[in-house]
Amino acid sequence: MATVGTETVRAPLRTLLGDHPTTHALRQGTVTSPIVPLAFADVAVPHQAFKRVVRDLEFDVAEIALMTLLMAQSRGVPLKLLPVVVFSRNPLRYLVCDRERRQLAPADIPRCRIAVRSYTTTTAVWIRALLADQYGVDAGRAQWVTLDEGHVAGVPDPPNVHRDASGVDLMTMLSDGAVDAVIVDPIPTSARFGPIVPDPEATFHAWQDRHGARTLNHVIAIREPLAENEEAMRELFRLFRESRERGGGAGRPGLGSYRVRSEPEEPRSCHCRRRCPAPAGQTVDD
Repeated sequence: MATVGTETVRAPLRTLLGDHPTTHALRQGTVTSPIVPLAFADVAVPHQAFKRVVRDLEFDVAEIALMTLLMAQSRGVPLKLLPVVVFSRNPLRYLVCDRERRQLAPADIPRCRIAVRSYTTTTAVWIRALLADQYGVDAGRAQWVTLDEGHVAGVPDPPNVHRDASGVDLMTMLSDGAVDAVIVDPIPTSARFGPIVPDPEATFHAWQDRHGARTLNHVIAIREPLAENEEAMRELFRLFRESRERGGGAGRPGLGSYRVRSEPEEPRSCHCRRRCPAPAGQTVDD
């Protein structure tokens, strides 16, 4: 921040943010603020820069996967949560098998080899939690194959997680029979591949109805020094709220409005019983 004459010129905040329906107006400059000007990083796929968020503290404001943020906070990385949800989705749809080889069921999972980009991705964590909650399946007993390490430094994988260094992508592994299932995005469109969970939408909505919870994926992290500025936090919250409303989220059934708080809140829990990581009053767009 600098003073020119009698006017205060605020330095733009270094920002990592994808172009989602909830953030499009913000990314396109339709929604702006002189209080917190944002300088967006030239990163097309935000998760490719998550390591820069939690290891290098490169950004003042950053879209981040929920589990990445929680693990970073648990290891003392100076980031705070702004109670804004970028997106949420049904994770069960992304766990797929090769139907030509065998249509797997949830009960088969502990005996399977499952490939995923990284063991601690938020979607994978939610899948393991929902399988345990809905089917009593311990997916942690499966053999996991990963392509990459987690975003947070110093987080070791469990002994049953093995890194594949061949450079082969997830769908090739599945097609070739190297693994029994994959967690993959985008979901393959071929009828050869299908979800392991029968009727994943009905299963997911049953879980939501029982727990009154949402499976949050990406949220917004703020560097700690910025989080101490209440004016900036309120203005950032306004920007995200207005961008979301312009994207059509505010009027959709089942979605309420954001509620501004005096301070960003910490996530209450990642456990999928009765509690949701979202602060009270916060709603998300699936």
